[in-house]
Amino acid sequence: MDQISTKKIFVKSYGCQMNVYDSSRIKNLFENKGYSETNNVEDADLVVLNTCHIREKAAEKVYSDIGRISKKRKKIKSDKFKLVVAGCVAQAEGEEIIKRAPIVDFVVGPQSYHKLPLMIEEDNNIINDDFLQNEKFKKLLFKSLNNVSEFVSVQEGCDKFCSFCVVPYTRGSEYSRPVNDIKLEIKKYIKNGIKEVILLGQNVNAYHGENQNRKQADLAYLINSISDFEDIKRIRYMTSHPKDMSNSLIHVHANNPKLMPFLHLPIQSGSDKILKKMNRKHSVKQYIEVVEKLKNVRPDIALSSDFIIGFPGETNEDFESTMKFVEKIKFVIAYSFMFSPRPGTPAFKMNDIDKSIKKARLSALQSLLKEQQKNFNKSFVGKNIEVLFDRKGRHYNQYIGRSIYNQSVFTSSPNNLIGKTFNTKIFRSTDFALEAQL
Repeated sequence: MDQISTKKIFVKSYGCQMNVYDSSRIKNLFENKGYSETNNVEDADLVVLNTCHIREKAAEKVYSDIGRISKKRKKIKSDKFKLVVAGCVAQAEGEEIIKRAPIVDFVVGPQSYHKLPLMIEEDNNIINDDFLQNEKFKKLLFKSLNNVSEFVSVQEGCDKFCSFCVVPYTRGSEYSRPVNDIKLEIKKYIKNGIKEVILLGQNVNAYHGENQNRKQADLAYLINSISDFEDIKRIRYMTSHPKDMSNSLIHVHANNPKLMPFLHLPIQSGSDKILKKMNRKHSVKQYIEVVEKLKNVRPDIALSSDFIIGFPGETNEDFESTMKFVEKIKFVIAYSFMFSPRPGTPAFKMNDIDKSIKKARLSALQSLLKEQQKNFNKSFVGKNIEVLFDRKGRHYNQYIGRSIYNQSVFTSSPNNLIGKTFNTKIFRSTDFALEAQL
């Protein structure tokens, strides 16, 4: 018999999709302990801030939120209220968090959050930042909080050591879950009606988990294996590294109709000099070769990427190389940020460039990327496209879904469209979305 929920938990996620996945698992853990979820921090007995450490502003936002929450705690004066900082900031700054914000009751890293219920119950271990991937996945509960699409963590950690990145220090070395464990998790989501899975990893295409024969399997094998589930209609994966785009994975894009024609493949810079300083382990030419292979087998594949602008040593010529590269590839969407030095990384010790220069370059790049996204969306007006609807919109009878190319598509209908796939006709595009008729 389920426990009656008398306590409430509020979980806030910062940053990447992996954090969204981890937050769902944290909710599962506490649902099993008699907590129900609340979207109002004021009502919560337990607040978990699941943090990101990729950029400086993300970390500072956490401390701002802690300050606001501390005012609530002073008002209620209850020993039952607990504040937890989880995720990558917790992993990187555990002791610092307790010193800077003594109101925080517990600090737990992304590989040990499965121990959080016990930590709270025993109240004797304030910080847990152990790397326990093998143990973590054995202890987690898997219950879908969604009705249509679900994230599934298949690979965690990173062995690439890009000079700007904290992930190897906060998430640990590369670890891949066994194929059967992943399929058992997906089976549980299917019972909830899930039709799409998005496979997650810091370097998801470096996946090398054990198959049922105890042999190492790659991401191509895993995707084909998951596609055997009749109820799963769509598969996506992210985030990929150009170095790990194998021929077998490229061929899955050609041969598996359940794998969507969309790929997020970060490059970070269009300059070989900067890529070398970033320790990215690939060149612009190698990236372009991967794209050409993909387009040869799946000509309509839509590409997304990440860019860091103003990396130490970036000259006007380096930035122009990035702009020319973007013009050549034509991304359907991309994420771009100014370089933010992270303590503990090699790039932290490099000489940063002037912020006004970084801002001007970022603005120019984002204008180009926005124009490319706008043109891509506009090209669908008057055409039919398949959409899986996954949620209600803000307006009356409005429903929102995703195209096969991962675009946001909205339409109106008197009938409930959630969980249904329709071949829709696009009659209007915006910079960021498409409007469709059924």
